[in-house]
Amino acid sequence: MSSPEIDPPSIRVMLVDDQVLLRTGFKMVLAAQPDMEVVAEAGDGVEAVDVLRSRAVDVVLMDVRMPRMDGVEATRRICQGGDGGPGEPKVLILTTFDLDEYAFTGLKAGASGFLLKDVPPEELLSAIRSVHSGDAVVAPSTTRRLLDRFATLLPLAQQSPPPQLAQLTDREREVLVHIAQGLSNGEIAAELFVSEATVKTHVGRILAKLQLRDRVQAVVLAYESGLVQAGGS
Repeated sequence: MSSPEIDPPSIRVMLVDDQVLLRTGFKMVLAAQPDMEVVAEAGDGVEAVDVLRSRAVDVVLMDVRMPRMDGVEATRRICQGGDGGPGEPKVLILTTFDLDEYAFTGLKAGASGFLLKDVPPEELLSAIRSVHSGDAVVAPSTTRRLLDRFATLLPLAQQSPPPQLAQLTDREREVLVHIAQGLSNGEIAAELFVSEATVKTHVGRILAKLQLRDRVQAVVLAYESGLVQAGGS
């Protein structure tokens, strides 16, 4: 007698946006998915942080421009944790990109990626699933373009590399530079004449040693430390 199939647990999503109609639209798209459910909503960052103290959420879709507390500050507070809530959700920043210069600061605050507000439904769903599984939703090449675009927001490179970079081996530093230059794991493997699995192992060790959430934050650290320069090598 075969065992009954068990449905995978739903991804618990929270929608944070001051536009009710936008939240309603996202909710309709997510409600049609068998592996997702909207378990909470908030109209600004203050409400979002408050709700998360008592509500378990896996992924937060976070708008940036909102009254009382914007999405960047809310993301920072959520990702820092320690507020007694039932878990630390992953955050996806929602941005208009061309008009919104908060994307970089949102990623730096701990977001696992960013989405355009007019993202096609299938890309939105794919991004939520990717973030829930522990991946970043910003493609390497897009990360490079984002950082180049917002280079003026970056602080001046530190005079000496931050001490945590000393933990990396020479090969791991080399891989980090390639990540920051916008190369995918496959492209890095080709550059270094190693397997893609080996590159993936190096990336995992880099994130663990530097205590970073994903490769997006690795790129931010590489730029801030002066390991690579925006618009350059």
